[in-house]
Amino acid sequence: MTTEIPANILVDIVPPAASETKVGAKYIYADLKDYGTVLALLSEVDDSYRGIDAVIHIAAIPAPSKAANHVIFHTNISQTYNVLEAARAMRIRNIAIASSETVFGIPLHPHPPSSFPLREDIERPESSYSLSKLMGEKMSEQFCRWDPEVKIVNIRLSNVMSPEDYANFESWQDDPWSRAWNGFCYIDARDCAQAFRLALEKPLKGAHVFNIANADTCFTKPTAELAKLVFPDVKYTPETDDPREGLISIKKAREVLGYDPKYSWQEEVKGLKR
Repeated sequence: MTTEIPANILVDIVPPAASETKVGAKYIYADLKDYGTVLALLSEVDDSYRGIDAVIHIAAIPAPSKAANHVIFHTNISQTYNVLEAARAMRIRNIAIASSETVFGIPLHPHPPSSFPLREDIERPESSYSLSKLMGEKMSEQFCRWDPEVKIVNIRLSNVMSPEDYANFESWQDDPWSRAWNGFCYIDARDCAQAFRLALEKPLKGAHVFNIANADTCFTKPTAELAKLVFPDVKYTPETDDPREGLISIKKAREVLGYDPKYSWQEEVKGLKR
């Protein structure tokens, strides 16, 4: 008798929600703040599986103001370090990590950047959360220096939205200031998943950082009009012919990863209204 081992393992301190139970992954409880636990997970668990070939690390206290500043920083930093160090010990060389758009200096309003669109070279953390994400990127650089065969991709995610969230977008249309904090951007959860898949599949080496957002903004108005209204003193140079392109540049992800956003909130809202 043989036991079929799932190809995907989900590790968290919280079990999957009811809506996620059909996802083809085995759930294992673990606190990633404990290095020994992480090392055990990446080696084997009760002989159930071994031979992990890639890791996606998205565990974190997921935003500012979710806990005291020091708790957010130490939790996120320790988890990221433990994952990277355990992967190094187990010779796992294909890793993708969730970074954050907050590294750009969010909230952008009333403290805007010098220019738009926002590219990967901008590092202006304004909270313990965003600082922890930037430190994850910096740790990745050093782990890749220690082993030139390692690939660690940090993905700076925009504000993640599920399809059911799009019903709220129409209520924002007359209030661009409500979404100025991140340059009117968002990322569909399904395109988020696409980005992580591409990060693992792309034959790269070394440490990489990519912005991941949707191609359009949360608004129907042209981006130039929104930017002029909310950020009148900031230079905006469009990167594409799309008048509603986001102020977070995804050019690098398009060119290097082959990332191509498949979903748009307006199309999803149309589908909800049918």
